[in-house]
Amino acid sequence: MFLASVGQFAIERLTRAHARRVLARFMGDARGATAVQDRLLRSLVRANADSGYGREHGSGSVRCYDDFIARVPISTYADLSPWVERVKAGEVRAMFGRGQRVHMFAMTSGTCDTPKYVPVTDRFLKDQRAGWMAFGVKALADHRRTCFMRPLVQVASPMDEERTAGGVPCGAITGLMAAMQKKIVRKYYVVPPQVAYISDVVARRYTIMRLAMPVDIGWMVTASPATVLQLARTGEEFAESIIRDIRDGTLSGKQSIPSAVRSAVEAKLRPDPIAAKRLEQLQTERGRLRPRDYWNLGFLANWTGGSMGLYLQDYPEYFGDTPVRDIGLLATEGRMSIPIHDGTPGGIAAVSTVFFEFIPAGEYGKANPVTLRSHEVEPGQEYFILLTTSAGFYRYDICDCVRVLGFEGQAPVIEFLHKGSHVSSVTGEKITERQVILAAEQLGGELGVHVSVFVLAPQWSDPPFYRLYVERPSGTAEDWPALLATTLDNRLQGINIEYASKRNSGRLGSIEACCVAPGTFKMLDHERATRFRRSNEQFKHQYLYSAPGSDEVLAARVIPGQAVGRGV
Repeated sequence: MFLASVGQFAIERLTRAHARRVLARFMGDARGATAVQDRLLRSLVRANADSGYGREHGSGSVRCYDDFIARVPISTYADLSPWVERVKAGEVRAMFGRGQRVHMFAMTSGTCDTPKYVPVTDRFLKDQRAGWMAFGVKALADHRRTCFMRPLVQVASPMDEERTAGGVPCGAITGLMAAMQKKIVRKYYVVPPQVAYISDVVARRYTIMRLAMPVDIGWMVTASPATVLQLARTGEEFAESIIRDIRDGTLSGKQSIPSAVRSAVEAKLRPDPIAAKRLEQLQTERGRLRPRDYWNLGFLANWTGGSMGLYLQDYPEYFGDTPVRDIGLLATEGRMSIPIHDGTPGGIAAVSTVFFEFIPAGEYGKANPVTLRSHEVEPGQEYFILLTTSAGFYRYDICDCVRVLGFEGQAPVIEFLHKGSHVSSVTGEKITERQVILAAEQLGGELGVHVSVFVLAPQWSDPPFYRLYVERPSGTAEDWPALLATTLDNRLQGINIEYASKRNSGRLGSIEACCVAPGTFKMLDHERATRFRRSNEQFKHQYLYSAPGSDEVLAARVIPGQAVGRGV
């Protein structure tokens, strides 16, 4: 016992010393961000100067930022896709320099009708780890007394949802990072990586809570707050079954779990009648079973910016006054910020691993917009950001709009506001206007009626959903709105993998279709064109709204007594 205590004490001292070094390096880079960004740009360009992409854009002659923007164009994923496809086909040198390898392709929803694939190189993986390390070290330092060296719940997704023709896995980078996590850290993870391979969303949430509820969890980290609430509600809904499993050391046979995953999880289970009795007593005393009752959480870590903040309204019911730390502005393409305080979506720009350019919001969409360096932005102003990363993406327009809150040293502190004006994302589904139009184009063949003008608008509810506003064509049947909603919902799921995931998991409800008075869209478009002093020739109808509550005018024009159709 004495030797074990000494060993634990030594591990704690070493861990804290390492944490202090990581934090000091991170804050030092923020203080000298301008020079850090200069060095990073030269390094990122030099690393792939002899690649196909680098040679085509003259990267070998880039010596400074002015050279860089003169030779390398601003790019969308559509621009980079041909290069990525060559890498997927095994031609790594298309985008990367000699000696580099691609571990996997991180997948996320594309801007058109196909997913985006982000090459995960050794350096990109290292950069992702560095960002999470800086985030975790600061968060744990701030909550050391409640969370240090305590169990945690982290929700990851599979790294190999599909494979390239050459066998390279494509999926979530979180799955790869979990599989490669150091043993000293991995031992604090309550949920093993195999749980990510449970495709049935209810069974996956059940398994996570079965493993976590008997443990005194210190903190929980996942991207979406919707996932956090779903887990809490699963624990309450299945409380009796979970308590029985805890008491008996089992995993309910009623849940649809692949046999290999079930075997891996069950090997870790042991009967725990003491924990089961404690949970039973809490349920009896309080009438329900919520995380605030059975966990002594130090903090929760998830997105809080943009529309995600709406979910936090339900947090006190399940988690009391537990602090919430935003995990930062991050995407499959890279981490953009690292929050260092609770209760704010603002975070320090990740200047050590991503080279940033900022387009003033008023310039966004222009053929040759003004671009600013990280030290040139102004507090209070809004910008769209361009990323240059070790994934081989240069001057990449990720379509994220941020507000600069201030500076930490020379590094801007940024807050995510929304995706581009033609993107909507209330649960992380990232629907684009182009995807909505593609889905609508497919409706004519199935329904026999072409819907040329409409609006799809997000609605805040539990769960959130999208409402489709249409002007009803003459001669359509009474159930046409419901059929339209179901068909559009199915088409969107086929086009956008993130939307399909949120729909299948219940984080997003089915589309609702309702009919507005004839002439509504003509009237609305004319008013908007006049308000923005644009001619009718230049004005474009907006098919997708990006924020809940932006459809008040349309809602007021819904025909009274008109049947509302809801998808299934």
